[in-house]
Amino acid sequence: MGYRQLTQTQRYQIHARRDVGMSQRQIARELGIHNSTVSRELHRNASPEGYDPRQAQRLSDDRRRTAWKWTKRLPSMIAAVVGRLREEWSPEQISGFMAPLAGVGVSHQWIYSLIWDDRALGGDLWQCLRQPKRRNKQRAQAKSAGLGKIPNRVGIEHRPAEVDDRLTIGHWEGDTVLKGHKQSGLVTLVERRSGYLLAARLPNITAELMQKAMIRLLKPRRGAVKTITLDNGSEFAGHEAVAKAVTAATYFCAPYCSSQRGTNENTNGLIRQYFPKGTDFREVTDSELRAVVKKLNNRPRKRLGYRTPAQVFLGEYSGALGTAGAALIA
Repeated sequence: MGYRQLTQTQRYQIHARRDVGMSQRQIARELGIHNSTVSRELHRNASPEGYDPRQAQRLSDDRRRTAWKWTKRLPSMIAAVVGRLREEWSPEQISGFMAPLAGVGVSHQWIYSLIWDDRALGGDLWQCLRQPKRRNKQRAQAKSAGLGKIPNRVGIEHRPAEVDDRLTIGHWEGDTVLKGHKQSGLVTLVERRSGYLLAARLPNITAELMQKAMIRLLKPRRGAVKTITLDNGSEFAGHEAVAKAVTAATYFCAPYCSSQRGTNENTNGLIRQYFPKGTDFREVTDSELRAVVKKLNNRPRKRLGYRTPAQVFLGEYSGALGTAGAALIA
């Protein structure tokens, strides 16, 4: 079994299993990794107070960032990366293409660092990105800002495994689409199996308004609400009241892991086609938002066998269509 760097999610999984008394070998077997990987992780990243997955990820990131890898500093290597960036290749594409070609692994994180260092010196490489983003450190700080403000937060590692299979409706993902730094926005809720979207405007981003909006959206459909997986923003601090109102369980993604809400993230990208960045949602009408939601819910999806999210969700919720448990197209 080849060695691979542990992910943030795996570190949370190690932490959760240690809490219930599992041995290192049991943890390794469940995660599909070598037991020496678990042993090395605990030896290198645990503190006298115990093993904290957030601290472990931070220590690992620091070591990787400061490691001297001479092959990546070669002018020819940098020139090759820059050339492909200017051809509008993504950092992930460059990383995947160059490893077998050059025999040297260049991570996409390193390429992003190269881009942002270039920008700090007045360069224009960042303009080659299809979707320019803030530096990872800034994104991490923004994402983790609300963690301490969410009472009784339960991590996604405790969510039932059946949710991953998408075989039945009732499992939702939630996040926000924002203007600026929480000046106004939308709350979006997407059902995982069907991709069915619910959305509401938030003239101000507060936990109270978020709680009321989520209850308003979900309560009429509470028979099809079993779990809700949320982002770590402090605006979701009222999740317990939402869960009680619709008789559901709420879970939160690991920090910096928006891919754990992939259905919601993809849907938010579709919403941005209609409400681009900079849109002031205080000036968007409810009827305009409803029109966009209706359009997305009635657009055929390949993974649904070219059915629409509305067909799948409403059909299975009402029992009118025998689609529950049918395999989706990948």
